[in-house]
Amino acid sequence: MTINLHSPERRLIELQIEHADLDAWIDRLDQELPADQLMLRRLKKRRLILRDEIVRLEMLLEPKEPA
Repeated sequence: MTINLHSPERRLIELQIEHADLDAWIDRLDQELPADQLMLRRLKKRRLILRDEIVRLEMLLEPKEPA
């Protein structure tokens, strides 16, 4: 399977990787004492934005079947 560099499939993979990286980063930051609460809030907001974009792309690539 060949994936175009600008395809929605490739963008989806990139977003999923970035989301996973943010998860790991948030977990590490949350373990630090004292945790940088502002940074944590910003990272969590970015993670939510990524999740929304991932869901949008998944719906675009896998449309619902008609009933």
